[in-house]
Amino acid sequence: MRVSQFFISTYKEAPAEAELASHRLMMRAGLIKKLGSGLYTWMPLGLRVLRKVECIIREEMDRCGAIELLMPVVQPAELWKETARWDKFGSLMLRMKDRYQRDFCFGPTHEEVITDILRREINSYRQLPLTLYQIQTKFRDEIRPRFGVMRAREFLMKDAYSFHVDNASLEKTYNAMHNSYTKIFSRLGLNFRAVEADSGAIGGGSSHEFHVLADSGEDSIAFCPDSTYAANIEFAKALHPDKLRERAKTHIQKIATPNRETCEEVAEFLNVPIKRIVKTLAVVVNDEMVLLLLRGDHNLNELKAQKIPLLQDFRLANEEEISNKINCRAGYIGPIGTELTIISDVSVMEMSDFTCGSNEEGYHYTGVNFGRDMKEPSHVFDIRNVISGDLSPDGKGKLEICRGIEVGHIFKLHTEYSKEMKACYLNESGQSVPVEMGCYGIGVSRIVAAAIEQKHDKHGIVFPLEMAPFQVVIIPIGMNKSALIKAEAEKLYEKLSAIGIEVLLDDRNERPGVMFADMELIGIPHRIVIGERGLKEGNIEYKGRCDDKHKVIPLQGTVDFIKSILYPE
Repeated sequence: MRVSQFFISTYKEAPAEAELASHRLMMRAGLIKKLGSGLYTWMPLGLRVLRKVECIIREEMDRCGAIELLMPVVQPAELWKETARWDKFGSLMLRMKDRYQRDFCFGPTHEEVITDILRREINSYRQLPLTLYQIQTKFRDEIRPRFGVMRAREFLMKDAYSFHVDNASLEKTYNAMHNSYTKIFSRLGLNFRAVEADSGAIGGGSSHEFHVLADSGEDSIAFCPDSTYAANIEFAKALHPDKLRERAKTHIQKIATPNRETCEEVAEFLNVPIKRIVKTLAVVVNDEMVLLLLRGDHNLNELKAQKIPLLQDFRLANEEEISNKINCRAGYIGPIGTELTIISDVSVMEMSDFTCGSNEEGYHYTGVNFGRDMKEPSHVFDIRNVISGDLSPDGKGKLEICRGIEVGHIFKLHTEYSKEMKACYLNESGQSVPVEMGCYGIGVSRIVAAAIEQKHDKHGIVFPLEMAPFQVVIIPIGMNKSALIKAEAEKLYEKLSAIGIEVLLDDRNERPGVMFADMELIGIPHRIVIGERGLKEGNIEYKGRCDDKHKVIPLQGTVDFIKSILYPE
C-alpha cells in the first residue's frame, strides 16, 4: 500500500478529554474518530488492526470446532422478558419501539437470542454438543462512556455459545475454549492472565476472565507467583492463618479524636498501626440498618457481601440515615453497645486490643476486646478484598496484586437460560431435558485499546507484529528528487509485496522527520530507510520499532533480512 493511495490522518495533540494513553494515541494516530459520546468511527488504519484481531479469533474459534453465524442486532423484548432480564438489565439497555409500538432493544448481549435458536432447532441428544459464535456490534448505554473504545457504548464483540447433554460435555468444551483463548491472546503478542471470576449479570456457574496486564487497568488481579492461581480481586477468597486470638493486655479507653474520621487519620493521630483499627460500615438492607466490621487496612468486597443472605441487595447508608439511627457521623460508628445486627469479617475475629468508633462524634475507643467489652458477632463471613501478602487459596504461597484490563470472559451457564426459555432436548430414554450451556465472550475492539495500554512509548504505539496495520514501512528520503531512490524504493516495495509481506511505502513529499514520527506514532514494527548516501554504498538502513539504533543492511540482502525477522525458523 502506498501512503499516497491510503488515508492516514495523524495529529500532534490529542483531545483534552483523552485520559488513557490508548485513547490519546488512537486519536492521534488516526485509528478512530469520535462521532458522539462513546461512539467512534474506525478509520482505515484502525480497521486494519481490528480485522487482524478478528482474523486470529476466527481461526482459533474454527480450530476448536465452533461454527460462525450472525444474529440480529435488534432483539424483541419478549425474549428478554422470558428470562426477566428486560427489567434487570436496567438503563444499560438501549430500548426502542417499532411503528406498531412493539418493544425492542439494541442487543447488549445475545444469550436470549441464541437460546431461542436452540429451542427451535435442537430436538435430540444426537445433535449435541454444538458450539456457535458470531463477531458483531453490541450496544450498552454506559452511564459514563470514557477511555475511547475501552469503555464505549458501541463496540465489537465475539460471543460464542455451546450446548450439551450434560456437565461433563460442557466441562470439555469450557476447557477447550479456555485453551483457545490462551492461544488467541498469545498469538496477539499480549501479556495476559486468566483469572477466576464472578459471573455477574450473565449468571450461571463458574467463570474465568482474561486480562491484559497494564497499570491503567480498571480491575485488580490477585495472583500467586509460586503457582498458577489467579483471580479477580472481587472473587479471590481471603484465607487466614489458623491462630488463636491474643488475650487482652490493655483496658478499654475512650479517647478524643477531633476531626479524625478515616482509619488513616485515626491511626496517625493515636500512633497505632492501621491494622489494629476496626472500621464499622453502616449498610441498609430492606430498610433495616446493619453494621459491617472490617480491619482498618481492608476494603469491603461488595460482591462477596451480596452473596450473604443477610445482605442481599444492600446499599451503603447515607449520612442522614446514620445520623438518625446512631446520632453520629459515619467516621465514628462503632460496634459497642449497639442493638443493630453486626456482621464481621473473618480477619476482625483474630483481633484484640483494637481501636474502633464510639458512636459519639469526636471520640474513639482503644483497647477494645471481644467478650469483655462487647459481644462476639453472631455472623462472621469473608467480606473483604484480598491484599498483597495474603495466603494464596491454593496453599502454594502468598498473593500479589496487579492491574488488568478485561478482554475476555468465559462462563458455565449450565441451565440458567435453557430452563427459563424451555430449551430442551430428548435424551436416549425419550425424556425432555434442559440443555447445558456455556458462554464465551471476547471484546474485539477493546483488545486493540488494551494492547496499546500495554505497549506504547513516548513516540507512540508499539504494536505487536500480529496486530500492526502494516508489517514494514519503506521511507525513501528525497524520492521525488532522485530517480535512483524512487526506482530502488519501488523495486523493494514490489519484491516485499510479492511474497505476501504487508508493506507501506511512504511516497509523500514530506520531510524525513515527519515521516519517521508518523510511522513511530502509528506503531509499524519495522522500518526501512532508503537514502542517496546509503545507495551509493549499496546499503539501506533498518530500524525495529523498539531499537535504539538503526542497522546498515546490504540492499541486495534486504528481502532475505526482512523475511528472517518476520518469519524466524
